[in-house]
Amino acid sequence: MSISNGREYNGSEIAVIGMSGRFPGAKNLREYWNNLCSGKESISFFSDEELLEEGIDVKTVTHPNYVKAKGVLDDLEYFDPEFFDYTPREAELMDPQFRLMHECSWEALEQAGYDPKTYRGSIGLYIGAAFNSNWFMRAFKGLGTAEESATLETAMLNLRDYMATLVSYKLNMKGPSFTVQTACSTSLVAIHLACQSLLSGECSMALAGGVSIQLPKRAGYFYQEGMINSPDGHCRAFDEKGAGTVFGEGAGIVALKPLEDALADGDHIYAVIKGSAINNDGSRKVGYTAPSTSGQASVIRAAHHVAEVEPESISYIEAHGTGTTLGDPIEIEALKTAFQTDKKRYCGIGSVKSNIGHLNNAAGVAGFIKTVLALTHKQLPPTLHYERPNPKIDFENSPFFVNDQLKDWTNDSFPLRAGVSSFGIGGTNA
Repeated sequence: MSISNGREYNGSEIAVIGMSGRFPGAKNLREYWNNLCSGKESISFFSDEELLEEGIDVKTVTHPNYVKAKGVLDDLEYFDPEFFDYTPREAELMDPQFRLMHECSWEALEQAGYDPKTYRGSIGLYIGAAFNSNWFMRAFKGLGTAEESATLETAMLNLRDYMATLVSYKLNMKGPSFTVQTACSTSLVAIHLACQSLLSGECSMALAGGVSIQLPKRAGYFYQEGMINSPDGHCRAFDEKGAGTVFGEGAGIVALKPLEDALADGDHIYAVIKGSAINNDGSRKVGYTAPSTSGQASVIRAAHHVAEVEPESISYIEAHGTGTTLGDPIEIEALKTAFQTDKKRYCGIGSVKSNIGHLNNAAGVAGFIKTVLALTHKQLPPTLHYERPNPKIDFENSPFFVNDQLKDWTNDSFPLRAGVSSFGIGGTNA
């Protein structure tokens, strides 16, 4: 996906006119941006006492491979059911991910300056969520013997099939309403689909994004050598010590509109999506869960083509950047293949996962919002924990350098342009 703050338009661009988000250590986007600029790592590390109080069994807590870290969201218990026309009981039954999608959708529209109850056009909604297994089992416990109406009510407030349409119903949004599921790439794929819907005229405005919450709030994970999880709760993207990622919670929504319409309506434009693309790896890799150099390179080239931009005009990449020994070198190799330039070390690269962890289905929108904020403020926040490059990555002979400190973002030759990547386990790339 290529986004820009430039003024060279080709007629098929999409304007970002509103945003909302909740991220580890940040209840709003102002706090999110401040944390990124200050180089804050928003991963929580738990004591044994905290984990035991949360209900984690002592055998797990004391296991030597149990890593007591996670990016967490605060205040998940707070929700205004009356505002969204729910009863307190319905709010209590509702998956917290659904609650956040209601709140963030409303806030993104509010920031864009639109009331969906009175807006004359149609608003589309494209969102995805993680499988909140602990909550799901608790919500459906004992419903096999309950009356059918109780089972249906619980299902509608918890099954991901109903999330997008429920939000659309409550906010009077009449455009296409989709729940998107492509694993880690879900929320960036959602943004792409929203753009396509706007360009085809299916709606006049669209919301897109995703959410990921895993209960219990305070919980760690088991580290296994060679797998995706970090051994110490830190994500060291592109670094020689990078051995995995740490997962976190978060939610983000962006409000989108065709650029020509946004200009005509006098909307505040944070950034412009010049082009986007999605694909799948197919079988061009060593295994189902493995990334693919050719798959990633293909989707990046396709985004450049749709955006009608030269790779040398792009001065920042918000990478997928999981910090894994296999994934990071493949991603850089794919970028080098897609960029096809002899120009060296002119394009910064970073990963917000080093700050907040891997947000699963919300990972793409977290990186997208970070990049839009960087364009807005004309600054590049630092990627954390980078000291020396992964030995399998040759940055010296590539177009890229890891942006490991806060810096002003300037480009004397082109408008500020960035790429954003998100790759899902199973191979769906955006």
